[in-house]
Amino acid sequence: MIKAENEPIKIVIIVGSIRDNNYSTMVAKLVADEFGKYETVEHEIIDPKELRLPFPGQKMENNSVAYLQSKVKEATAVVLITPEYNGTYSSIMKLIIENLGYPSVMSGKPVTLIGIASGSIGAIKSLEHLRSTSAHVGSIVLPKVTSIPTVDKFFDEEGNCNSEKVERRIRQSATNLIQFIHDHIQDIPSMEQIARQS
Repeated sequence: MIKAENEPIKIVIIVGSIRDNNYSTMVAKLVADEFGKYETVEHEIIDPKELRLPFPGQKMENNSVAYLQSKVKEATAVVLITPEYNGTYSSIMKLIIENLGYPSVMSGKPVTLIGIASGSIGAIKSLEHLRSTSAHVGSIVLPKVTSIPTVDKFFDEEGNCNSEKVERRIRQSATNLIQFIHDHIQDIPSMEQIARQS
């Protein structure tokens, strides 16, 4: 998938949680803020709380599936952010992936994975499973994934990150995706070029 230089980069950030004040959304906002540093990048957070997605085999008359599929189809790349539940990624994230159609509209698109967990070993298992599922539907999963352990220690109730190291890792997941697009899909300004202009 090659994009013309004058076309905007469109990135969809998908949150895998519907819990109130969830950490996945807090992480998503940091990722979005990093993408906002690029004038040529358009980004959007998809919050599943705002969607009514059917279970597989269930028919529902609503526009949520069409909206979700159109946003991902139009995107240059995708960021998937999931909590780890019971040793795997969230059922909400699985429901989202199930509603991306077959063949999946995520097929052929670069995908960055971010996992969060309350435990000390992070979201390693959930990211392994999400990588497998994302690759199965045909997406190009970036090799560097981001796992945030003991996430509740790093964010306050307002969603502010209190660790420079953790915030840097989260933001790096965004810049890694931009760099991949820069190298393989479209020629956009690098972080160094942006820094030199500011």
